[in-house]
Amino acid sequence: MQPLGKLRLGINIDHVATVRNARGGAYPDPLRAAKLAEEAGADGITAHLREDRRHISDADIEGLMQVLSVPLNFEMAATDEMQKIALRHQPHAVCIVPEKREERTTEGGLEVAREENKLAHFIAPLREAGCRVSIFIAADLRQIEAAARIGAQVIELHTGAYCDAHAEARFDERDAELEKLREMAALGHALGLEVHAGHGLTYDTVQPVAEFPEVMELNIGHFIIGEAIFRGLVPAITEMRRLMDAARAVTAERV
Repeated sequence: MQPLGKLRLGINIDHVATVRNARGGAYPDPLRAAKLAEEAGADGITAHLREDRRHISDADIEGLMQVLSVPLNFEMAATDEMQKIALRHQPHAVCIVPEKREERTTEGGLEVAREENKLAHFIAPLREAGCRVSIFIAADLRQIEAAARIGAQVIELHTGAYCDAHAEARFDERDAELEKLREMAALGHALGLEVHAGHGLTYDTVQPVAEFPEVMELNIGHFIIGEAIFRGLVPAITEMRRLMDAARAVTAERV
């Protein structure tokens, strides 16, 4: 294990756009939220351009590419339309996620093992364009090994099952999911992949994941935007950053 670097925090601004779109106007502005997140210490901004444009719009992606001084992580489905958009903008990173029109949010990880050939060809032009390619997957050995084989540089482990079990007080299941995340983070690192994690993380659940030495980045959105209603966006991010840093300090003492 190499010396620990800073655990990066990516802020997903999708649900600022969700609130904006509820009224069909221009407020609140996701770009303003992204700049505030930068000021609060975010290391990157994540935005998911969905097929149905339910939150982030094409104009949002255009604007983010123009105003951000931190990297943009462009979440996208593995479709020809999204590939063309990504190749036009060439964001710092693209994260390939599963997408179903009827789902409320991203459910589960991408099925890589059954789609290796298709996904390998899909991500090749993105890598050639200089985008860092990430695959959003469950903490599953088959999927991680497949992600390595197709040429992904990064995996983002889906933490939703762990967070849901915690919220519903299913603590034995929570602990089992956390252990699975721990083991699969180590596997991904051993295979030469950069390991990220995200989905459903809160103040109550972030620290055990932040302690994994192999995890280099957490992407958090819905909870942060919700918490911002009560304490403001900058304080909400600042508190998440504090908890992550405290957990990382514990890991640094162990290694």
